[in-house]
Amino acid sequence: MKFTLNWLKDHLDTDAPLSVIDEKLTSIGLEVEGIEDRAEGFEKFVVGHVVTCEQHPDADRLRVCMVDTGTDKLVQVVCGAPNARQGLKGVFAPAGTRVPGTGLDLKATKIRGVDSSGMLCSERELGLSEDHDGIIDLPEDTEIGQSFVSLMGLDDPVIEIALTPDRADCAGIRGIARDLAATGIGSLKPFAHGETPAAFDTPIQWNRALGDHGDACPMVVGRAFQNITNTASPQWLQDRLRAIGLRPISALVDITNYVTFDLGRPLHVFDIDKLSGDALTMRFAKPGEKIEALDGKTYTLDDQMTVIGDGAGAQAIAGVMGGERPAAPRIRHPFFSKSRSLTRSRPLRRAVNSALNQTPVIALNVASIPHPPFGVPTPPRL
Repeated sequence: MKFTLNWLKDHLDTDAPLSVIDEKLTSIGLEVEGIEDRAEGFEKFVVGHVVTCEQHPDADRLRVCMVDTGTDKLVQVVCGAPNARQGLKGVFAPAGTRVPGTGLDLKATKIRGVDSSGMLCSERELGLSEDHDGIIDLPEDTEIGQSFVSLMGLDDPVIEIALTPDRADCAGIRGIARDLAATGIGSLKPFAHGETPAAFDTPIQWNRALGDHGDACPMVVGRAFQNITNTASPQWLQDRLRAIGLRPISALVDITNYVTFDLGRPLHVFDIDKLSGDALTMRFAKPGEKIEALDGKTYTLDDQMTVIGDGAGAQAIAGVMGGERPAAPRIRHPFFSKSRSLTRSRPLRRAVNSALNQTPVIALNVASIPHPPFGVPTPPRL
């Protein structure tokens, strides 16, 4: 399991250095597998401002840019990006640095007879994504000369621990913070929460139809939302998810992933308009029942697996993966968010073993426990 130091400090009030936190984690049974310094290699990358951008005298697709990097001297850069223009603010890599996305060592050189020192980088060149259509275009109010490390929050180390099945209480960052607080290196911050009264009657009800095996899902709760536009999540949230190896998708999906890792409470979102009927039911799958999952694969289920179903069939493999049809909406649709507690039962283990690509979220679902971690209130039953 991965988390960043600042994310941990959202829950743990401590001045302890990283080396002490490292030692304490291992001493309480949360073995540290690694600490990643994401700033390494980016120390000299800064925000650059293109003061002038002129056509290259001997190349139609190249521009000659004079770049302000926050020093007294402008730097001349020959750039081939189609979005290079006067006034743009981007990420500048000076000569003498290595571009992480390509492994290229930058040197002062001549390009078609024009001096060029350094480069303006694309997301792919920085290893942020596969986008290479143009150089990074930062907001106008970005400070010239600001380090790329601080701009992207890369000065926040990533800690990875080995989470064993008996430590489900630490499947969320708050649980880790609680245990560290117990060692005396800090205190657990109060969990800020409040009750939000319902503004309308929910169109979706919960049913539990597990027969004599109700302990397979002791509790399930959910809430309906409407008039929500599912857009991109805030940059800080995207940065945190990327730091632990998750790809930002949309606000709703990102929130569910964030809460899963922050509190150890896996969430899932259903598009109400795509559900059949007015109820979701926790039940065992029917022999041979199929589901098209979010990973693009179709799984054949058996009667030992717990699913979440509507009037049309299974819409999620409980504790493992959601279905494609009622997935989180990307536009303005009402949606329903649910959280559940699953015991580490045979149906859950069987379902996980059947899902060949066990993702980090699946692993956290397997580690779910019947009751919330200490300090996290049980959500209202709806």
